[in-house]
Amino acid sequence: MRALLLSLPVLALGAATTVAPSAAQEVEWTMASGYPDSNFHTENLRFFVDQVEQATDGQLAIDLHSNQSLFKLPEIKRAVQTGQVQMGELLLVQFGNEDPFFEVSAVPMLADTYEEAAELWELSGPVIGDRLAKQGAKLLFGVPWPVQGFYANNPIDSAADVAGQKFRAYSAVTARMAEELGMIPATIASSEIPQAFATGLVSVMYTSPQTGIDTQAWDFTQHFVNVGGNFSMNVVIVNQDAFDELTPELQDAVLEAADQAEQRGWKMSEEVTAEQIATLKENGLNVSDPTPEFLAELQEVGDTLTKEWVERAGPTGEEIVQKLTQ
Repeated sequence: MRALLLSLPVLALGAATTVAPSAAQEVEWTMASGYPDSNFHTENLRFFVDQVEQATDGQLAIDLHSNQSLFKLPEIKRAVQTGQVQMGELLLVQFGNEDPFFEVSAVPMLADTYEEAAELWELSGPVIGDRLAKQGAKLLFGVPWPVQGFYANNPIDSAADVAGQKFRAYSAVTARMAEELGMIPATIASSEIPQAFATGLVSVMYTSPQTGIDTQAWDFTQHFVNVGGNFSMNVVIVNQDAFDELTPELQDAVLEAADQAEQRGWKMSEEVTAEQIATLKENGLNVSDPTPEFLAELQEVGDTLTKEWVERAGPTGEEIVQKLTQ
């Protein structure tokens, strides 16, 4: 699976097997997403939606609502589970309070390259799928965010340079990382980041170049330290009852399009990184790699948070970490 994720080219929309036309009534689904249309995650979702409609000859139509236009990002999971919408895209790590496996991709330095992130997803994806199934949702595919880095108004050569500052967290794990680095975490939605910086609610954040572009981080920060760190997963889920109501042919078309969306999304995530970092530079951010001292401090924090995650995840989590790190 890892080799496929990292090497397959972007697939054409018409690649899925087409369902033969029939007199079956058209099925209409609604899908909720939390990110702008310019975000590569959203672009990948539109490829997926178009591919499903083409493959089913219009028998399954999916109406995608992006940029939190239907539900706030943290509300989408519940909306899918309760059938308010049939499909949704989640930032899975936001739900670590429900299950530790939902936040494993956010553990800093556990899998800090695309190759390691793909291996982690291969190991943890089936477990995550099983846990979601118990909640009435079917996992269709997962795509990682690009590399993570620290945005700040001051250079960061060590943890001492951020100690005492207010930190924008997007999950319990990133909040714990902030605490270990001596910062004060506050959970802020991506759409609220500019205002949080403008009002002094936070002064540092740890996120991807994509989020930096989405929020125009150059308007309120001056530095980006590209640490790699981790590759937090977005996942697409479908209400299980809605999926079960589809004909076998339509189910197969959705699953095939989902498989291709996952492969395409991983490739898009990796390919946009260099372009996005260049965009940060072009807009005035000082982009740098972490100093050896700061990287060592981050690795120490990562080791601590990995141990804490294993304690919560139990034997299955311990087995996954052992396989990943051996």
